[in-house]
Amino acid sequence: MSSARGLVAAQSARFAALDPLLPPAAEPPGDGHVVTAALADGTRVAGVICHESFEPHSTTRLWSAAEVWELLPLVGTAQGMDALLSRFRRYLDTQEIGEDTACVVHWPSRDTVAARAFLDHGLVPLSVLGVRLRTPVSPMPRTLTIRRATLSDLDSVVELSLAELEYSSLVGSTIVRPEAPALKRRALTERLNNASPIWLAERDGIAVGLVECAIVVSEPGTSAALRLPQGRWGYVNCVSVLPGARGSGVGQQLVAHAHHELHRTGVVGTYLYYNPPNPLSSVFWPRQGYRPLWTVWEVRPASGLR
Repeated sequence: MSSARGLVAAQSARFAALDPLLPPAAEPPGDGHVVTAALADGTRVAGVICHESFEPHSTTRLWSAAEVWELLPLVGTAQGMDALLSRFRRYLDTQEIGEDTACVVHWPSRDTVAARAFLDHGLVPLSVLGVRLRTPVSPMPRTLTIRRATLSDLDSVVELSLAELEYSSLVGSTIVRPEAPALKRRALTERLNNASPIWLAERDGIAVGLVECAIVVSEPGTSAALRLPQGRWGYVNCVSVLPGARGSGVGQQLVAHAHHELHRTGVVGTYLYYNPPNPLSSVFWPRQGYRPLWTVWEVRPASGLR
């Protein structure tokens, strides 16, 4: 795209005006399908459509369709998203599209003009990347025992992780597939063996809650740099509370503990993904200091794009 560099610069300027935490727009990959559109004022917008399929035993399939078409827009200004999504739809007409498929666009949450275009084309905000800058964590009353999980806790960790997956599948993008227990056990075994930051909350010796985290470094050339300001970040990957213990403060105590421990490692902030349609997390996470940075707009199956 000969005009790509100018569009990237214009998009970076718009991102900075929308939200100071957004990183600059990135150059689009060179291996996707390029789409362009002309606007009424003569300006042009462009985008790249990337296609990816995930193998049956990939953990990615627990939160994604098996086959995904992602649009990476370069609209530069507030205009043009509608035209670009129409080109996206025309491109999909040339593809064979099954049921286990999706169309996805990651876009800054504060761009309400683009949000209107996404809704008009049948996409819905299934996930949000929320961020919380490092702030002092006030001590709170502790009614639970919170400790680091070890490999001997694997059964409890897997049970809690699967409980979160099952609930999220009702209100978000995750999918409970037949291979989910085995995939979760394999992934969590590896993380526990690597001493990943995972904490359990216990009441009377019984595990009732889990918070699973990671440390992610955003620097030039990394995938994290596409979404986050540069620096060392804490990633809150999964918070799960057993159904019978929900609403009793388990999640709040766990997250406060995780924030404290992650801050001790020198992170600039923490981030996570939550589902806006989730009646629990959509209220819980803003109360813990998180606010939307990116919205993941999605439609399943991909043929549902209008």
